[in-house]
Amino acid sequence: MALAQASADAILVADDIFVQFNTPEGPITAVDNVSFKVRPSEFFSVIGPSGCGKSTLFNVIGGLLGQHQGVVSVGGETISGPHKSIGMVFQEESTFPWRTVVDNVAFPLELVGMPKGKRAERARHFIRMVGLDGFENRYPGELSGGMRQRVSLARTLASEPKILLMDEPFAALDEQTRLLLGDKVLQIQQQLKQTTLLITHNITEAVQMSDRILVMTYRPGKVKRIVDIDLPRPRTSEIVSSEAFGRYVAQIWNDLREEANRGMRDEEKHMLNQDERTA
Repeated sequence: MALAQASADAILVADDIFVQFNTPEGPITAVDNVSFKVRPSEFFSVIGPSGCGKSTLFNVIGGLLGQHQGVVSVGGETISGPHKSIGMVFQEESTFPWRTVVDNVAFPLELVGMPKGKRAERARHFIRMVGLDGFENRYPGELSGGMRQRVSLARTLASEPKILLMDEPFAALDEQTRLLLGDKVLQIQQQLKQTTLLITHNITEAVQMSDRILVMTYRPGKVKRIVDIDLPRPRTSEIVSSEAFGRYVAQIWNDLREEANRGMRDEEKHMLNQDERTA
């Protein structure tokens, strides 16, 4: 496909994203000229070893980090800050403990002035979608970690973003809960035809849900490879036991192992240098 046609077909484009931070030890390049395109309704994941710049990239795309080179565009419009078309789900706990589930989900609708009855109706719709009907009047402290993340997901979806951007939303959960929540996210993504971009370090999670996976190198974070995941849809966590799934996991692990080893060697060298300076 020609480059112009690929851009026309994309809803989200990241073009030559470059991020450098100044530190006491000198400038550090976190993201080095990363480019990719996400098509409408696609589930696209970014995976890489610790320290590769995944979360930095998340912050750039979400409009939370302004000091970068390169361009992020949504539907052909260049963005320079938080954008109404992008809804974000974070790794950290983000529910309001003093609000019930329904009031948590309705919060962004309240901010835009939607009438109380209408926003409660929409909030309940998305609460049902994430499988929490019956818990509308509970408080976050009465829910499990996985349930609280579903509240966060419902709250983001209630704003009906064109793109759902998630930064390791299941990182604090056990493996079984991660797989089951992955099923729920996939079900919702297919139902809404929701364009989704997932930042993760979990290979199983990425292969389970994605149409394509961008593998990043260790710092500075570059595009090492983009892998097309040719597994049938609709897809559930049952796919993890298949031979084809195992081949994708092995392929991506080979890439990540090489980069993770580079990261470990870099950290060991850094620590030795620190020891020498303080000796």
